[in-house]
Amino acid sequence: MSNDRVTVTIEDHVADVRLNRADKHNGLDGAMFQGLHDAAVALRGNDDVRAVVLSGEGKSFCAGLDVQDAFTNGALANAATLEDRLPGELTNLYQAVAYDWRTVPVPVVAAIHGNCFGGGLQIALGADIRIATPEAKLSIMEIKWGLVPDMGLMVTLPPLVRQDVAKELTFTGRIFSGEEAQGYGVVTRTDADPLAAAKALAAEIAGKSPDAIRFGKTLLQDAWEGDDATRLLLESKLQRPLIGSPNQMAAATAAMTKQPGDYGPLLPLPEGV
Repeated sequence: MSNDRVTVTIEDHVADVRLNRADKHNGLDGAMFQGLHDAAVALRGNDDVRAVVLSGEGKSFCAGLDVQDAFTNGALANAATLEDRLPGELTNLYQAVAYDWRTVPVPVVAAIHGNCFGGGLQIALGADIRIATPEAKLSIMEIKWGLVPDMGLMVTLPPLVRQDVAKELTFTGRIFSGEEAQGYGVVTRTDADPLAAAKALAAEIAGKSPDAIRFGKTLLQDAWEGDDATRLLLESKLQRPLIGSPNQMAAATAAMTKQPGDYGPLLPLPEGV
């Protein structure tokens, strides 16, 4: 599953999704937007995948919007379409490449190195976990072009940072390091080799019960905010079908025998969740 902008390989239940425009620091053009969306949609329906690693080829994760393409073919040339939604989606195409990773039912781990600017940072923020090099360069850079961030930032950033930090970074477009980003909460942790660290984490996740992982992602996303009654009820709704299920029993057996779990078909999410 790949095109010339985004490659996807799957091995041992882990999908490796790679932005593949190294000569342009993985700058986002129309083909890259479409390739990322297509990859995420395909992974949504792949029950064999238990974790995803999202990274960029070459010297950078993603340097952001290919501005020349955007002015001639993309969002900046077709501003009137920005309020249009993709069929059956909450987003337009530009928002989808960041928000889509929240709709993939398994954990997504982004490995950040080099430049991670503007739209590139918003894509990384769509992942569940972000690992960056300490010296990586990150920026909410849209102010440089007289724009506001509009690729899902208002969904993905508020749970991570204080509002005043978000405002300062958005109003200035200041470039900050991976180490600073960890302090702000923008990245989960730093590592000298974030891709290797992301792959190791994804492999660890892929060894757990796939039902518990999928239900857990739903729980953490849907119940992170809201009233207490709704959050407590969702815990119960998601736990009930897991107890005594084949994959829950396989996980318990794995824990007691210290052997890999022998997992089978997935449970559907409970009705109404």
